[in-house]
Amino acid sequence: MSPASVPTINAHGAAIPAVGYGTMLFPEPERAVELILHALECGYRHIDTARKYGTEQWVGEGIRASGVPREDIWVTTKVTEENAQADDFARSVDTSLETMGLDHVDLLLIHWPQPNVPLAETLGALAKAKRDGLARNIGVSNFTIPLLDEATAKCPEPLVTNQIEYHTYINQDRLIAACRKHGLLITCHAPLARGAMLDDPVIVEIAAAHNKTPAQVALRWTVQQPGIGVVPRALEFSEIEENIAIFDFALSDMEMGRIGQLKERNLRVIDPEVRRPVWDEA
Repeated sequence: MSPASVPTINAHGAAIPAVGYGTMLFPEPERAVELILHALECGYRHIDTARKYGTEQWVGEGIRASGVPREDIWVTTKVTEENAQADDFARSVDTSLETMGLDHVDLLLIHWPQPNVPLAETLGALAKAKRDGLARNIGVSNFTIPLLDEATAKCPEPLVTNQIEYHTYINQDRLIAACRKHGLLITCHAPLARGAMLDDPVIVEIAAAHNKTPAQVALRWTVQQPGIGVVPRALEFSEIEENIAIFDFALSDMEMGRIGQLKERNLRVIDPEVRRPVWDEA
């Protein structure tokens, strides 16, 4: 897939490739650089990492090994909630950049809300990273509607995205509406619900009609919605290739509607007890 074939989602001057490569939970670290490099060779120009993932070093190595100009690659990383205080936040950003061997990231996110630190303090540190040139764009992740309302009101710089769990099996209608109200894009982690929907009869049937895989149909359903991008993880070369090959077909309105009804299952696959906020009701 040519990088030019991957559309972008756009807000506040940011143009984020609609499909990125997610690097959370790499069970085989010895293959990590190889997988990231293959993603870049396949046309991915958006790599999503985080301090908490422990994959930043491999992202940097993969970028350097690829030979792709740095300015052509959108790199997202995140500061963990343990570093929500301003000084800790700044040190985390410096460590991320040093680990990746980069002088800036394209998007810096607050990874999870931290109830024990004033949000205004963390947002101030986030905005400072942008003003200091360490992040071209900033945003949040796993923020609920009340937190999103507070963040957009208090952040000194525009927020570009809220990275959330979103896929065919979860109802995030109210949160997505809130993101759009505030002019934020939606980036989806776990867009395949860790495989939960890949045997669903509706998705399997529609995939067969398009000569595509269930994963491709599930991802296509997501990115066919305005202002929504995905960062699926893949641990096999074939899956990396599969996940980006979703722009040579389109789902009909009827197919979009049928798949959209699956949200009634309301399955949340990322729900860490130690740091989850009170989730919005569907």
